[in-house]
Amino acid sequence: MTMDIPALELLVAAIEEKSLSRAAERTNVVTSAASKRIIELERQLGVALLRRHGRGVEATPAGAMLYQRAKSILRGVRLAEEAMAEFAPTGIAKIRLAANRSTMLHFIPTVISRYLSRTPDTRIDLKEALSFDVPRLIAEGEADIGIYHNTRPAPGVTSYPYLMDRIVLVVPRGHPLEARSAVFLEEAIDYDFIGYFPRHSFEAFMELAEQSISRPLNVRVQVTNFEARCTMVSEGLGLAIMPEQGARPHACSMRLTCLPLKDDWATRQYYLCVRDATTLSPVVADLFSYLLKVNTENRSQDL
Repeated sequence: MTMDIPALELLVAAIEEKSLSRAAERTNVVTSAASKRIIELERQLGVALLRRHGRGVEATPAGAMLYQRAKSILRGVRLAEEAMAEFAPTGIAKIRLAANRSTMLHFIPTVISRYLSRTPDTRIDLKEALSFDVPRLIAEGEADIGIYHNTRPAPGVTSYPYLMDRIVLVVPRGHPLEARSAVFLEEAIDYDFIGYFPRHSFEAFMELAEQSISRPLNVRVQVTNFEARCTMVSEGLGLAIMPEQGARPHACSMRLTCLPLKDDWATRQYYLCVRDATTLSPVVADLFSYLLKVNTENRSQDL
């Protein structure tokens, strides 16, 4: 005797909906097929599971008992499917990590390389997302671990302080501001600028920085790529506001100077986040712990 999962799903739906037609709609089959599948299940078990009447159906005592067992079976199947989703088609463990572009380019590669060298039977799927969108991906189950920056921990996820970085003003060599060790953005307000900006749009950036400057910046060109932005600065098209890690690799070769910005918003706090740290699978929990450990060790070295 074999009870198939679709038949159990139909039985559960019929008892909860008190109707075979609504159960068929809920499980995406036609009513006749749903009725035939329940009848076949009753034939296999040798007992009546449903009473049919003009108002619909209701469970017999045998049907009520099987309903409870079927709920448990279906829950176990769902948990098994969720567990299998954590593995790649090759059968090795898979972890979905979401982070913004700066993190992907400058922080994650080294850490991931070291992690995979100690856990070769793991695959990490990296998903690039804007920082404001990373917590949503975690909350909705579209990623397992997220890294984002914000002024405070995002709601709906469990967040832990992680990396720190800072925003710099990129100027060409020989610029009047070059001799300064650090500047406020207001001191560069009279110059042209090359976008793109922290928070990913000029409007969102202005909301962030409006308290520290007297008027909007004059943006001549908008470009997302770090190298292209630095190239335009070196060509004299304007100044750029960039993450330090994104600007430093190009500074020497393009004869640029990176000036730390002294504005409060120019120091960015990154957070490591998960939906619920107490329910992580062993595979995800291992990477999560590793990321926290490496970050703690790096901070200790900085001190």
